[in-house]
Amino acid sequence: MQDARRIRLLAAVAGVVLVLGVPSALAQSLSEQQDDLGTRMSGLRADIEAAKAEEGVLSTEIEAASTRIDALAGDIDSLATRIAVLEQELAEHRARLSELEDLFERQTADLEHLRRQFATAQSILEERLVELYQQGEEDSLGILLQVQSLTDLLEQIEYFDDIGRQDRAISDDLERLKGEMRVARQKTGATKARVAEATAVIADKTAEQIAARAALVAEQSALDAARESKQGLLASTREHRHEAEEDLEAMQAASASLAARIQAAQAAAAESAPSGGSSGSGVSSSGFIWPVSGVVTSGFGWRWGRMHEGIDISAPGGTPIRAVAAGTIIFSGWMGGYGNLTVVDHGTGLATAYAHQSAVYVSGGSVSQGTVIGAVGCTGSCTGNHLHFEVRVNGSAVDPMGYL
Repeated sequence: MQDARRIRLLAAVAGVVLVLGVPSALAQSLSEQQDDLGTRMSGLRADIEAAKAEEGVLSTEIEAASTRIDALAGDIDSLATRIAVLEQELAEHRARLSELEDLFERQTADLEHLRRQFATAQSILEERLVELYQQGEEDSLGILLQVQSLTDLLEQIEYFDDIGRQDRAISDDLERLKGEMRVARQKTGATKARVAEATAVIADKTAEQIAARAALVAEQSALDAARESKQGLLASTREHRHEAEEDLEAMQAASASLAARIQAAQAAAAESAPSGGSSGSGVSSSGFIWPVSGVVTSGFGWRWGRMHEGIDISAPGGTPIRAVAAGTIIFSGWMGGYGNLTVVDHGTGLATAYAHQSAVYVSGGSVSQGTVIGAVGCTGSCTGNHLHFEVRVNGSAVDPMGYL
């Protein structure tokens, strides 16, 4: 694309540097010609200034995107730190919850064990009571008969009382422990519920922060892609501006150089011509023939913000190119973006030019109308076989369609 643009710009340069002549009725004054050329140069300068303005806008947008990206990076780092703290706290709560669940399970198992022990103690106590009741007075009389003294009797009675008290004490202790274990288990359950609730809250907060960080990362990525795109556009705009600046310089230099050369050749021809006029005089604007038979693919005038100084006629490579009118060859050879170029002076300030030729068949002297002067090609700056044809009046380009 850059090559195509350069080709178009060089074609504009090519148009400036060719010199033509028309009958005096159509000639422009030197001042008008200079004004016309100045207008064309101003158009190119306006394009350059527009490119500079676009560069400024893009630079501002890139700077704003970079600032936002840096700010997002700070926010992402802050969220990352916050998430790390939350994840640590979440891990601690989950560990605490796991410990409480284990403790609750152990307490539940202990409580069930105490319940079984209490039931066993109660059963033993009940069995003793039943046994004592069944033995009744018979056992009491037996005890009285077996004792040898009052002391023995008291000891026997105290012994039975001790057994009863111990059974009751065991039963009471188990009941107390069972109650305490139940209370401890209830407390552990309540604590476990609170820790589970707090763990869930922290988990939700952690998930929210992770989602927020993901959103910021996505925004940062989108901004980074947009910035990269604008940087590419900025680089392209700068490159185009540099090309336009180079082409403007080339246009100015080529226009001045070739215009002087053609004017000098025309002046020399005028001095050497007999008083009756040159061989090309008397040819009217309607007396031209077409240089080649083909389709006009690009006309004379402004295009892509620049002046196209001639017309492009599409034709196969090698197609003969004919002089549109009689005249004198004032240039034949290679000239920059024109490639192989032939310029014919027709007298009275009128000249025609034929660019991009694959072969040049004339090198100087006079030619008649219809003389084959070269062949269609694609030399210099071009994109395909065609003839770039120009008409110049005293060095200024005019629309060739007015003469064909």
